[in-house]
Amino acid sequence: MTTPEAEQPRPEERLERAVRAAEQALIEYEIAVETFRVEVENFSRLHHQRLGPMYARIEELDARIAEARAARTGDPEDQRRARELRERLEPIPGVEDLMHGWMDDSGLFPEAAAMLTEQQVRSPQRVRPSEEARRLYRELARKAHPDLAQEEGERVRREEFITRVNAAYARGDEAELRELAAEWAAGPVPPERRPSPSEELYARLEWLSQRKELLTVLQRELEESAIGSMLRLAPDDPDQLLVEIAEQLRTDITARETELATLVGQQP
Repeated sequence: MTTPEAEQPRPEERLERAVRAAEQALIEYEIAVETFRVEVENFSRLHHQRLGPMYARIEELDARIAEARAARTGDPEDQRRARELRERLEPIPGVEDLMHGWMDDSGLFPEAAAMLTEQQVRSPQRVRPSEEARRLYRELARKAHPDLAQEEGERVRREEFITRVNAAYARGDEAELRELAAEWAAGPVPPERRPSPSEELYARLEWLSQRKELLTVLQRELEESAIGSMLRLAPDDPDQLLVEIAEQLRTDITARETELATLVGQQP
């Protein structure tokens, strides 16, 4: 027969439940932050692909306007300003990588130039992974997250696996995510969670709290970044937001071209 003492819950049980709840909450939060990070990264790439040539055109026109004004006035301050704007346009190492294939040290690629005249160009990458890719990613992240490991070897295995999951998700690769899901399902079953001393559980809670603070900082930085702020304006239709920005940039380009023509016409 069981004694009343045996029926009493262990002192650590309540703490263990708190740790498990904190772990799951942290994983869900990390999934949300990582999802938004991927969206910001992909939207940034699309933003550069579609609008980069227009920004480059505006910068070139600003430099030419400043040079034309300096040539007309001869003012030292106008000349300094013209030199400063022109120096910003000097080729820099790795510019092709920075412009995601739209520009190299010699200037804009043909596709980029075509964008300025609204000619058809190659389709840009997807703004975000598909709904199916998101579902697969969340499912894998919940199952294989390293924070669920209790042994160092298991943690390493999960970290390596999640790195592959994150890379596939960033590419929106549904096929690879499905393969990873099958791989995880066929892998070794993690050992059952063993009761831990109260001191270790408290340390675990403290670590989870610190991790949450770091993720909060990352989320805030993403949301307050220029691209993150733009994406939050139109989370469901970022393409339309880019169309609207492009229309404004075309207006700005036309205004600068008109100003430049006026300045050049005024030169003796």
